[in-house]
Amino acid sequence: MDRETGEIGSAFGDFLKEEGRYEDATVTAVKRVLAFQLAEAMKEQNITKVEMARQLSTSRSQLDRLLDPENDAVTLGALARAAAILGRKVSVELV
Repeated sequence: MDRETGEIGSAFGDFLKEEGRYEDATVTAVKRVLAFQLAEAMKEQNITKVEMARQLSTSRSQLDRLLDPENDAVTLGALARAAAILGRKVSVELV
């Protein structure tokens, strides 16, 4: 916790910025959250990877890359298509 502001994590965020790693860390964190949310939505709706890949018109290995939280080479379009199949949408915002 930052003693001056009372904010948790602000010191770590400042550290990442000082090290020039903040943007990369943010991208990685966002991708991990999206991969987790897609996998959870698939579980909730009892959609297998094979079925999801079929609905995306792609291979199971491509779907595995999409759901891989470490793979940050996934396009926004691919994420949006997967979300739409699950009745969800991806929201991106510049702040």
